[in-house]
Order: sequence, then C-alpha cells, then structure tokens
Amino acid sequence: MRWDHLTGAPGSGPAALFAAGSVVTRTFDTPEFRGMTFHEVRARSIVNRVPGASRMPFEWTVNPYRGCSHACVYCFARKTHGYLDLDTGTGFDSQIVVKVNAPELLRHELAAPRWSGAHIAMGTNVDCYQRAEGRYRLMPGIIGALRERANPFSILTKGTLILRDLPLLRQAAEAAEVGVCVSVGFTDTALWRTVEPGAPSPAARLAAVRALTDAGLECGVLMAPVVPFLGDSPEQLRATVRAVAASGAASVTPLVLHLRPGAREWFTAWLGRHHPHLVARYERMYAGGSYAPTWYQRRITRQVHELAAEFGIGPARRGQLRAAGAPERTAVPAPAGPTQLTLL
Repeated sequence: MRWDHLTGAPGSGPAALFAAGSVVTRTFDTPEFRGMTFHEVRARSIVNRVPGASRMPFEWTVNPYRGCSHACVYCFARKTHGYLDLDTGTGFDSQIVVKVNAPELLRHELAAPRWSGAHIAMGTNVDCYQRAEGRYRLMPGIIGALRERANPFSILTKGTLILRDLPLLRQAAEAAEVGVCVSVGFTDTALWRTVEPGAPSPAARLAAVRALTDAGLECGVLMAPVVPFLGDSPEQLRATVRAVAASGAASVTPLVLHLRPGAREWFTAWLGRHHPHLVARYERMYAGGSYAPTWYQRRITRQVHELAAEFGIGPARRGQLRAAGAPERTAVPAPAGPTQLTLL
C-alpha cells in the first residue's frame, strides 16, 4: 500500500494523512470479522471540508473509517480506497482503515479558536456504524466531543448499532441540533441480500427508526438508492414508503442510484453476473454520466412524494434533512485537512 506518501511527521505537509509509523494492521478470528483486515492509523486531521463542487448543502464531515463492511455494490466511496492502493472491490469491503484517535483529535479541532461551530455531517462517505464500530467504539467519543461543544451534527447510517448510543444522542440533542437519518432504499429482501450483503436488513433498519423516534429523536429516512429496473416499480415504491411511514419516520427523501467512477465498474460487473439482461439498459440510462436522466429522477421523486402524502408523511423539510442535507453553507474557517468525497 502507498502508506509512505500518506504518512509523515508533524509539519510534513497536507499530503500526510496519518502520523509517521502509525499504521498497525490487525485481523480478528471471530465470526463477525472473519476475512477482514483492520488498518489502525492515527489521523492527522478529522474534520474534512466537503469539495465545493459537491451537491451537498453542508460543508464539513467527520469520517472515523475508510472502507465499509456493508459491502454495498453501488457505494460511491469505493474510489477512495484507490488512494491507498487498496482494491476498490472486495478490498473496500474487507480492508478497513480505522482512525483510532478520532475522538481525541476531534476534541482538539473543535477547541481550536478558528472553529466556529459549523454543522458536521457523519456517515456521508462510509458508514460510521458499520461492523467495525462494534469493536472500536469510536462514535461514543465523537458524539461526546460534539456534545461538549454544543456543536450541531447529523448522522446518516444503515447500521442498527446506532441504538447503542441512544442515551448519548439524546444528551447531545439537549445541547445542540442533532439530526438522524437512516438509509432504506427498498424493502425487497432479495435485492438487499445481493446489493447490500453486509448491511442490516431493511426491516432491521426500520425497526431502528422506530426505536429512535420512540426515544424522542426525530428520524428521517433517506430512500436511497432507488435502483432502476430492480427497485423502482410502482409496487416496490409503494411497499417501501408504506413501511417507512409505519416506522414513524418524520420524513422520506428519495435518491436515485448514481454511479461514479470506481463504483460504476464494480456495480456493472455485479449487474453482468446477476442481471445481464439489464447491462445495455444501464449503459443507455447512464450514458450521460454518473446520474440517471433528470426526467427519471423527477418521476421517482414525484411518485415517492405522492405516496408519502398518501401514507401521512412528507418529504424532508430543510430543517429536518440533516444527514442527507443540512443548513446552507456558511464560510467557517476550520482545521487544515483533506477534502472528503460525499454522498452526492
């Protein structure tokens, strides 16, 4: 791996993401971690600026992990593993970089005079409640650091492990604005098993929405991704929105599958194995780039919004959409650090 140009002593420049000599590689012979390798690093910065070209309306993120055991075949963040010379396919699913100093580093960066308390989004690159979090327990310290500074934040996740931190989230919500959003693109279990094989089931995620809501935390659902030709029939959309409404979600916001370089190649290979008859249709649909045509996105959005109204929930209001969106950008100085790929 290319650790050499990504590590360095303090003051060695912005290209050094990790402290020199900080990489420790571990494996664990337990069923939940079998076949996985963890690269423990000491990050040099943890608050990342979102690229200016991003469609996301927030500006800062915190990501304690790189790579994700959810193994979603469409994950846009796969390309980031290439920066470390790690495989963007199975390597992304099984070679997990763990920023073990994330909580202490976040406390330090939030205390910097130049930081003025801007909204911080989490889970917009890889899931902060993926399987590794059960062992490394970085999120309690991260939430605690944000709570101590009354810093607003949001979390987007497919991980039901978020329920472990319910007491901390409730405490943080008393000090600052906290948004929680769970990603559930469909309720089709056959589709889930093939495209999100390492993630909790859609039913388990919706049960987490109910638990979060019952605990007094307003929780929205990011209906993402809506997968063309596999998860977008009127019956599938209706079943998903009905289940979202039954979970008590405050809002539902659809997002059609987008295929960036890196994710596109991996998804296309998966499609060729499982649904070869759809390869040509996908080539036509995504011929213009990473996003489905505007007419298709608008059609899905309209259908979901109509179903949401029918079942008594609405699209997320701007103040609700904290994990899939957040307040308008504010020019806020921040600790120096790399830019971070984001959900959109």
